[in-house]
Amino acid sequence: MAKNDNSFREIITKAVCGKGRKFSQATHTVTPAHKPSSILGCWIINHNYKPVENGNSVDVEGSYDINVWYSYNNNTKTEVVTETIKYKDTCNLSKRDENSLGKHIEVSARALQEPNTLEATISPNGNKILVQVEREFIAEVIGETKVWVQVNQDGVIEEFEDDSWEDEVDEQEFEDLDPNFLLGDLEE
Repeated sequence: MAKNDNSFREIITKAVCGKGRKFSQATHTVTPAHKPSSILGCWIINHNYKPVENGNSVDVEGSYDINVWYSYNNNTKTEVVTETIKYKDTCNLSKRDENSLGKHIEVSARALQEPNTLEATISPNGNKILVQVEREFIAEVIGETKVWVQVNQDGVIEEFEDDSWEDEVDEQEFEDLDPNFLLGDLEE
């Protein structure tokens, strides 16, 4: 049937019009106050980000704090150094609806993998700490689009009957039932 006859209606609705995903790894250099002897721990906190539409992609702009606990002075003292890292990951929209109408309504991003430390090592020159980090995002662009639905012209609603939903017991199962099963505890 053609879409222009009376059996179809055009509906304008919000829908996901673009979707993309981005996995990234980065190495950050953290500069401690003292020359490190060993790395005792490394963690990432205070992760914040926001999505920004950028043509055929979504930029995820964010920041997080890297905390490194290290020893110095030949492993006789410890300290925690914190550095704030800013980043921008670009999620290319691999799935895109070219039929969306006009401007997009909403852009969203969700962290599939929050930034986390893969490894923290002392740099070759011995006075800095190298931290390898990974993160992953999925981004969506929501916009208006048109859908076509078929209209029930005659107004008759057909009832759906499905016999598979009924619980039936056949003769053999009925004969195998123990009539004293539920009464067993009452007779004691």
